[in-house]
Amino acid sequence: MLYWFFRHMDVNLFQYITVRAGFAFFIAFILTIYIMPRFIAWAKRKKASQPINKFVPKAHLKKSDTPTMGGVVFIFATVIATVLSANLSNPYTVGALFTLVSFSLLGLSDDFGKIVSRNNLHGLKARWKFAVQMLLAVATALFLFLYIGFDTHFYVPFVKFAIFDMGWGAVIFWAIVIVAASNAVNLTDGLDGLATVPSIFALFSLGVIVYVTGNAVLSSYLLWPKIIGVGEVAVVAAALAGALIGFLWYNCNPAEVFMGDSGSLAVGAFLGYLAILGKSEILLLLIGLIFVIETVSVIAQVGSYKLRGKRIFLMAPIHHHFEMKQWAENKIIVRFWIIAFIANLVALITLKIR
Repeated sequence: MLYWFFRHMDVNLFQYITVRAGFAFFIAFILTIYIMPRFIAWAKRKKASQPINKFVPKAHLKKSDTPTMGGVVFIFATVIATVLSANLSNPYTVGALFTLVSFSLLGLSDDFGKIVSRNNLHGLKARWKFAVQMLLAVATALFLFLYIGFDTHFYVPFVKFAIFDMGWGAVIFWAIVIVAASNAVNLTDGLDGLATVPSIFALFSLGVIVYVTGNAVLSSYLLWPKIIGVGEVAVVAAALAGALIGFLWYNCNPAEVFMGDSGSLAVGAFLGYLAILGKSEILLLLIGLIFVIETVSVIAQVGSYKLRGKRIFLMAPIHHHFEMKQWAENKIIVRFWIIAFIANLVALITLKIR
């Protein structure tokens, strides 16, 4: 909206993606800071609190009255900031908004089911939840493939040329990336702020990457794939980062609100979408290292128990393992943040090594 207004007014400053990304960041941050306490008060009145899984460490029982579905607020703030700051005629922006909103609505239905039943295990059935995730992810992938005609070449870090052309296989690959990222962030969201800060780091890194991908000069200098138009999505990434920082104000330990599936599923899916646009699907493993570690810990735990009848960890995901070892919650959270920061720093350094 502001993009078209200032363009009509012949104000060139607002044509720069970096300027509009800055506007989007602060708009989303301010909206989240303003709306969240009102949402928390409403959620407490409606008893829309997070049901605690009976299998998690007992220390979590004290969080049973903490409101959930905070993701609705920061996704709303992100959408408003994007509508005000981004070029909405850009198809990649449209795809970004679809991914955020659709996965947030899916998560909202899951959160609502848990709240109504007062049971953490009584949300959407896992198979239906996964099926809808795949449906939404395939819809996004088809939008990229058929409507936009997005580049289907597969790239890996440190190599300046495409490895091969995935063709139609790109649709399945992209869908898997989106769903995997969505579920990985969802699994990580188990302690106050644990998923929030690594998500902010990842949004910054991927925002830089998509900006470089869409910039002719920078992509040429860094020997990075050049794809016209994708840089606009950096505005959406900045908006979500700003909204998440505003959310962290209330989500840091002890949390006043949880993001719920309405937030974690959407954030993860959007990270996957950004990785696809930036041709960084493999690099996402490093950018989202904490999410990968959490996911692998669950897969390893379940696999080991089914095959050997033994557990690897005291409890999975791995942050619960450290809780069972009597680590203080803040210590687990901050150490995971440090790992996420270093991983993202290394990921950005790799941009020049090709």
